[in-house]
Amino acid sequence: VMRRKVLLVQPSLQPPGGGNGVAAWMLQALVREHHVTVLSWRPVEIGPINRFFGTALHSSDFDTMVVPRAWRAAPDLLPVPAALIRSGLLMRYARRLTGGFEVIVGVHNETDYGRRGIQYVHYPTYLRPRPQVDFRWYHGMAPVLSRYYQLADWAAGFSPDRMKANLTLANSNWTASNLHRFLGIDAQTLYPPVVTGGSPLPWRQRERAFLAIGRVSPEKEYERIIRILARVRRELPDITLTIVGTWDRYTKAYHQHLEQVVATVTPAHSWVTFRHNLTRGEVQGLVSRYRYGIHGMREEHFGMAPAEMMCGGMLVWVPKGGGQVEIVGGEPALLYETEEGAANTIVRTITDPGEEARLREMLAGRADLFSVNRFVAAVQQIVSTFEE
Repeated sequence: VMRRKVLLVQPSLQPPGGGNGVAAWMLQALVREHHVTVLSWRPVEIGPINRFFGTALHSSDFDTMVVPRAWRAAPDLLPVPAALIRSGLLMRYARRLTGGFEVIVGVHNETDYGRRGIQYVHYPTYLRPRPQVDFRWYHGMAPVLSRYYQLADWAAGFSPDRMKANLTLANSNWTASNLHRFLGIDAQTLYPPVVTGGSPLPWRQRERAFLAIGRVSPEKEYERIIRILARVRRELPDITLTIVGTWDRYTKAYHQHLEQVVATVTPAHSWVTFRHNLTRGEVQGLVSRYRYGIHGMREEHFGMAPAEMMCGGMLVWVPKGGGQVEIVGGEPALLYETEEGAANTIVRTITDPGEEARLREMLAGRADLFSVNRFVAAVQQIVSTFEE
């Protein structure tokens, strides 16, 4: 393979966050074959990246550049997580540097680096307004919001035509179809890599219990999960739920709200446990010894959590919407639309060993679609054959 000079542009590679994990694995795939420079908003700290995402990066593998402090100052002071402004300024700064590189790779949705490059889209930024899930308090203010979008585009010096000329990768067929429908872009699906670890226990030794994993914030709809499993417990009173998540200052109130939801649906001896800020190894330990997983977010663009649970040998139920449907192969017995429907399907499945075995076998056959090796090989092939 010809070693090429590659510029990888990404606001941050630091955990947590599925998008940052994809960027870290893309970097891992590329350092083996190319001279890579990472341009980021936040400095790259390798220790936490390797620990959380399962990569094996060394600082000697690649060069790094950080957007200068003068560019970072204003957005970092804004009272809102000004993600679009940041990525806009990052794009503008990247355009000053692209001359020295053969391939520009962006892992942060639609990008315009002033010339044709490769962009990985988790969810199209240019579908505005965003789905309800991204609206924190300031997104209710429509006039302010449209100024915010204008400011972000101005910061980026963004050209939709240049963006559409990029080679586009999407995290699911669902995202790819949205890109095609709304922006007229043909994208190739490249599923994010799922790192499996630990040695999964045999089914009969696993706990007959549920796991829900993900950021503890309102769009993940944990209260739905709690209500669904409260219904399941009417038939199967030994069922418990462990919620494994990370939360920040923005979501502390939501976590307290969930504690109240639990109090209303349960007797005193609570069957819901919250575990937070676990290491990757601890999460994988739970995945390898639990039988069942469930996800609550209605239109998940891909769904790292359900994919990790599935690849760890669990049976996983997901809402019928978004890219997560692809993880379970569109299997009706693992999809739900209503809380009642979910509870009925779960009870029917986990009281029928034959049905459980059928579903486990079907999911085991899908795990390779999300493997690290498959992702790494695809990234290497795409970048080494890329032509402007």
